[in-house]
Amino acid sequence: MGKPKKKSDLSRAELMMMTIADVINQLVEAHEEGKDINLNKVKTKTSAKYGLESMPRLVDIIAAVPPQYRRALVPKLKAKPIRTASGIAVVAVMCKPHRCPHISFTGNICVYCPGGPDSDFEYSTQSYTGYEPTSMRAIRARYDPYLQTRHRVEQLKQLGHSVDKVEFIVMGGTFMALAEEYRDYFIRNLHDALSGHTSNSVAEAVR
Repeated sequence: MGKPKKKSDLSRAELMMMTIADVINQLVEAHEEGKDINLNKVKTKTSAKYGLESMPRLVDIIAAVPPQYRRALVPKLKAKPIRTASGIAVVAVMCKPHRCPHISFTGNICVYCPGGPDSDFEYSTQSYTGYEPTSMRAIRARYDPYLQTRHRVEQLKQLGHSVDKVEFIVMGGTFMALAEEYRDYFIRNLHDALSGHTSNSVAEAVR
């Protein structure tokens, strides 16, 4: 049998796996003893113990929780439970970048709208810089409404949230100024992403 590896010989992935296992052991121990535990402190301390500069992601910790402890631990680990406290998961999506109509009339851009096609943030929507969480998700999906919805819903599920009921927030600042054909396409695809059905109209999509 070979000698066990020293920490210095382990890859970052191996150290991260050991960190996650250690964090879960501490969570299980605290649960069985009926103690409250500060997850952020545990992650910080345990990551330092294994020489990691970054902490494990919450989704990876949740995925590694043993089946017999999932019912007890996952609700406690849920990120920002207020998002689904009412039983409804809020999913923010963003329409494609579009020039604000008033620019055509005035030739000016409002100070409080930093983005848009004419800004330094070329690929952002009118009211945003492109660095907001929703903006970054939209950019990664190339503003595809279907992909934005699927990715966000999957992310919420991985974080332990229920997605049985979803409320959409359409961001971007210029959605109602876009062509009706695009608006119908956008709304249709939001609902299709939830149902898995490919519809031909908004009426069919929401049925």
